[in-house]
Amino acid sequence: MSVTRVLDKTSSFGALVAAMSCAGCFPALGSLGAAIGLGFLGQYEGFLFRKLLPGLAVLAFLVNAWAWYRHRQFARGLLSVAGPIAVLAALLVFWSYDWSIYLFYVGIALMLVASILDLLRPVRATQCPASN
Repeated sequence: MSVTRVLDKTSSFGALVAAMSCAGCFPALGSLGAAIGLGFLGQYEGFLFRKLLPGLAVLAFLVNAWAWYRHRQFARGLLSVAGPIAVLAALLVFWSYDWSIYLFYVGIALMLVASILDLLRPVRATQCPASN
């Protein structure tokens, strides 16, 4: 397994766990996190929300952009960077608006879908057509 695939999965899963720790910010994910026993992370809410979550979204964006550049597959590349961009936009640009929570949830969902899709159907490098 390549380093980019490992970093992509780690950053996507880490962003989800960090979001689950903040029940006040993300009620749906916070209640899910509390239900599976992540309630103890509430004491680290400030660090997880202000530092770790944006940092992991930036890491996911950089890793996915690099993979997009290497594989040159437009649809998969766009899907893989759309999630981190949505998360970062929701957290850093649009947080004061009421609808930003929905943008955040869509971003987290896109990050997870891209990671699962990469596990199930990895991108192969483009092949040059055989010359005769």
